[in-house]
Amino acid sequence: MPHNLSLYRMALMHKSMHKVHAQELEEVTKNAQADGAKSKKVRRHLQQVKQNLRIDNERLEFLGDAVLGAVVADLLYFRYANKQEGFLTTLRSKLVRRDSLNKVAEQIGLDKLVLYDGRMTSAHNSYMSGNAFEAFVGAIYLDRGYDYCVRFLRDVVFARHVSIDEVAKTEENYKSRLIEWCQKYQLQVDFECVSQHMLSDRNTPKFGSRVTIEGIYCGQGEGFSKKESHQNAARQAYRHIRRDVAFVNTLMEARNNRRTANKVKS
Repeated sequence: MPHNLSLYRMALMHKSMHKVHAQELEEVTKNAQADGAKSKKVRRHLQQVKQNLRIDNERLEFLGDAVLGAVVADLLYFRYANKQEGFLTTLRSKLVRRDSLNKVAEQIGLDKLVLYDGRMTSAHNSYMSGNAFEAFVGAIYLDRGYDYCVRFLRDVVFARHVSIDEVAKTEENYKSRLIEWCQKYQLQVDFECVSQHMLSDRNTPKFGSRVTIEGIYCGQGEGFSKKESHQNAARQAYRHIRRDVAFVNTLMEARNNRRTANKVKS
């Protein structure tokens, strides 16, 4: 059972509610002044609304992201005792990526409990459930500790809602996903091999690649083939655009500037 419910309320409070609470404060203050109300009930209401102005789940999301990564790494380390670092890193990325967290939030019903301004765009909403889940994990950590987080993720999330072994079997073609996303929004994407060196202990080459969208650096990666390095760079870029709405807006602006420049030339 929760010990501190206020942490979980905070985990479910999206930052868009700041506007709602600001409007509520304005209305409550105006009504109190008009009625000349001085009761304890009115003062408590005003105090509560003022406190809500400073409450959202972003700090808990930051904490939960770190805790979630640590717990998943912990579980995978002992579950796959014979697997190498590359396999474990890739699998952890699959399990904690935004799409996966959104699905978990929906399966446990967390998405229906998030408080947010209903006027938000679909672009913002696509991140909200997963962010709330991370904040929820942060709340559990502060309320019940690390071991409880481990039990929650192991016995609830991964035992009932997400099959780690099934996720491990799926192949993720991040390069294709990134290209498809760029085609959808008519963005120019380029992959470039920027380094190649021999590993002295293995006498095998290792490649480094980077990906740019509309000429803007989006990610980089390494691999034992150009194809693998492209995939790792694409994975970093794809996670970047899925997490950072402001960065996506920058890419769209660069696309619009390119189109305008092309029209002027023609």
